[in-house]
Amino acid sequence: MVPYAEDGQICVHCEKDGPHFDHAAAFGEYEDALRGLVHLLKYQAIPPAARPLGKRLAGIIRTLLSEFSGEWLVVPVPLHRERRRTRGFNQAELIAKVALRELRDLPLILAPKVLVRTRPTESQTGYTREQRRTNLHGAFKVPDKARIKGHKVILVDDVLTTGATADECARVLRRAGAEQVLVATVARAVTLDGVAPATKTRSNRETEETVSV
Repeated sequence: MVPYAEDGQICVHCEKDGPHFDHAAAFGEYEDALRGLVHLLKYQAIPPAARPLGKRLAGIIRTLLSEFSGEWLVVPVPLHRERRRTRGFNQAELIAKVALRELRDLPLILAPKVLVRTRPTESQTGYTREQRRTNLHGAFKVPDKARIKGHKVILVDDVLTTGATADECARVLRRAGAEQVLVATVARAVTLDGVAPATKTRSNRETEETVSV
């Protein structure tokens, strides 16, 4: 498991503002085979890649919930309808569905429609965390607050970069009445200065599994 910040370190933005989620963790670093699997699903539109990614996400969710109790709504980070129409699917939702099949013994409810993206946003590649926050502000909403109020939420996505998307989603969920918000992702690509690295070189042997398509 890879936490949002390493032990003993605090993201400078979180130290200043504090995140709106309670805890965030990822299976591994966004590099090598894990990065390849994400690209197969997200950019090459190969849905079978969701299977190994979802199994990794399931492991992270199980680890997170070892410290928490109760029933949880699993909410994939939504795509705008135009992006979803172009891609044909929401990769976060596909991964979440696989994960929940692996976690039938836990009180989890998939809730893909409680959070929606209200407008398309610019590509955030190369953006700083502050630029991402500006780009994302007002891009999400909860259409029916009654479906969230008093519930605990696990927000899921493929990659946690600067954490800006997860934080904006968590902010909106909190304002709608969510009791707790955890963030679980397959991969993490975070640096403490809030800028996502373009490339990485450190190997991650845990992700050296390939997908059959």
